[in-house]
Amino acid sequence: MRIPKAIQNLIESFERLPGVGPKSAQRLTFYLLHVPQGELDKFASSVQELKKGTNLCSSCFMIGESEPCDICQNEERDQSTICVVEQPLDVYALEKNGRYKGVYHVLHGKIDPLNSIGPDEIYIHQLLQRIKIFEGKGEKVTEIILATNPTMEGEATAMYISKQIKNSHGHIKLTRIGRGLPVGADLEYADEVTLQRAMEGRSIYG
Repeated sequence: MRIPKAIQNLIESFERLPGVGPKSAQRLTFYLLHVPQGELDKFASSVQELKKGTNLCSSCFMIGESEPCDICQNEERDQSTICVVEQPLDVYALEKNGRYKGVYHVLHGKIDPLNSIGPDEIYIHQLLQRIKIFEGKGEKVTEIILATNPTMEGEATAMYISKQIKNSHGHIKLTRIGRGLPVGADLEYADEVTLQRAMEGRSIYG
């Protein structure tokens, strides 16, 4: 028996999402068949407005509603301390406890040769340019916190960024988030206390 084209199209769309396999895609699709049309319309509208209602901050590349983002334009934040993270969700995780008062730089990925993701595919060059522009205004970046995830790819990304900054901005202190985060863990899934300890226990890197 042939699956209706509308159902097959939605199954294929769900399969393109990270972490969604064929079985999960089928379950989600058939679940939506039982949802009232009004709820489906709201769901479709939310998807359509996802990019229209957000933008990428030209400074830190965080996703927000304003340009620059709320954190970058906050004059109470310490612009001389930049915390480098892999994804926007990492920023939300670190902001929960309200202890960190610096700014961020979102890479939108990590160096992952197995998946053909090199330094040019993420926002590393933009970080170096950001430092150069900031210091060109007479300001000084005092610390870069490398808060990429403690995975093999995250460590490789941190190491690459460290080498690039040392070559061009050797005066900047480089630190790496420390205790509290187990190897292989992602920042977005860690609790507030664990993240606070990781930030407080950061050490000189490289």
